[in-house]
Amino acid sequence: MSRLLFVALLAISLGCVAPSSSNHLPAGLAVDLGPGVNLNERFFDQVRALIKRRLQEKGLAKPEQPELAMPLADDDAVALQNQRSYDNVPLPAASVPTPVLVENWPTEQHSFGQVTAVAVDPQGSPVVFHRAERYWDVNTFNESNIYYLIEYGPIKENTIYVLDAKTGAIKSGWGSNMFYMPHGLTIDLHGNYWITDVAMHQAFKFKPFSNKPLLTIGKRFRPGSSVKHLCKPTSIAVATTGEFFVADGYCNSRILKFNAAGKLLRTIPQPPEFLSLQVPHAITLLEHLDLLCIADRENMRVVCPKAGLISSHGEGEPAATIQEPDLGRVFGVASFGDIVFAVNGPTSMLPVRGFTIDPRSETIIGHWGEFKNPHSMAVSVNGSALYVTEIGTNHQTNRVWKYVLA
Repeated sequence: MSRLLFVALLAISLGCVAPSSSNHLPAGLAVDLGPGVNLNERFFDQVRALIKRRLQEKGLAKPEQPELAMPLADDDAVALQNQRSYDNVPLPAASVPTPVLVENWPTEQHSFGQVTAVAVDPQGSPVVFHRAERYWDVNTFNESNIYYLIEYGPIKENTIYVLDAKTGAIKSGWGSNMFYMPHGLTIDLHGNYWITDVAMHQAFKFKPFSNKPLLTIGKRFRPGSSVKHLCKPTSIAVATTGEFFVADGYCNSRILKFNAAGKLLRTIPQPPEFLSLQVPHAITLLEHLDLLCIADRENMRVVCPKAGLISSHGEGEPAATIQEPDLGRVFGVASFGDIVFAVNGPTSMLPVRGFTIDPRSETIIGHWGEFKNPHSMAVSVNGSALYVTEIGTNHQTNRVWKYVLA
């Protein structure tokens, strides 16, 4: 008992005089008190903790000073910010806008061809991209993805129409004698038009109403899988930094990232990235989260790998994946803030409709709309309106819908 009393007094004196961990006895030290008695460092920690509580209760202990964090290096700070923005914290329901259909819009009927894309310009006007009299069917391409109908020349009608946001009336049009098989359209914050043509196997950047591109990606009518070729590209997403992404599309099932001058920066996916795409049909950027969300059509999901706009940290890591039984084949995606809107197309017996997606929690948080064959969608810059296009066989089924985000 004398040994036990001695050790207890020793522990008490150590706890009172020096509660700091720097004055602990060497880790793992065991004190032999005789047969059947063995006290180690854990015993002393418990004694010190008890003494500390007693002193605090009597107001005799000094308050603990917060541990000072070492300043983060720039790369570490960016990585930490990326990690925080990727937390799986569901969005509050009150902060999620709900698309509400605008009845009787447009107020007049249009005779569009297959409306393959819609975008919204900086003034808030919806802009549609259509195929006029052209249709994509089994006779459009050969087995090597060569366009069969080059001899017919480009579409003679205007393929691009700017609509009035309130009425849907046509304000202006352009794009005649330029495109062969329209597919994707995006308009950036500066009003530049980014266009893909699956027949030409090219992606373009235009000034509005210009017939000469500022930038061209891919070889005219020459499909391929090299870094200089595209094969039926589908969609383009443009960052505020000027970097842009091309979904290359039906044949190559990859995403190409370029700088503002058109220099290739990255291919998604690339080894050791574990991401298999099957027809990336549409893409959209969530710059705040540094994510690129992809309508991975034939995999029936939306996947959101790191875009690498803020930092290369996280590139190649597993993508956020939204894949639920009712999602089906995803044709279109658009984003506003940290939310992704999506539309599916005909898939077995599933309803064809719109989805509201939270990529951070990787969940579908809302359903809306009812469609036949939707193909693309876009959200206005201020987040007040959402547009969805459908393709069909006549002007009644080739149309654009307007929703307000309430």
